[in-house]
Amino acid sequence: MKTFEESGIRCLDLHGVRHDNVEIELIDFCYKYQKQIPLKIICGNSKKMMDICIKSLGNHGIDYDFQRYGIIMVVKI
Repeated sequence: MKTFEESGIRCLDLHGVRHDNVEIELIDFCYKYQKQIPLKIICGNSKKMMDICIKSLGNHGIDYDFQRYGIIMVVKI
C-alpha cells in the first residue's frame, strides 16, 4: 500500500495490493485519514479492484464519487 499527498489530497494507491487485502487496507486508510477528506483511491484499470472497493465502501457506509475510471474519491464517512 502506498499513500501520498497530491495537490493537497491524501491518496491511496492500490497497485500491487492483492485482492484479498484490499478491503482491510482501504478501510484502514479511510478511517486513518478521515479528517483530511476528500480522499483519493487509485484502483487502476482492474474492474475487479473497482468492484471490491465499491463494495467495501458501501458495506461501511462511506460515501464516494468517481473522479474518472480507476479513481474513487471518498467524500463522506
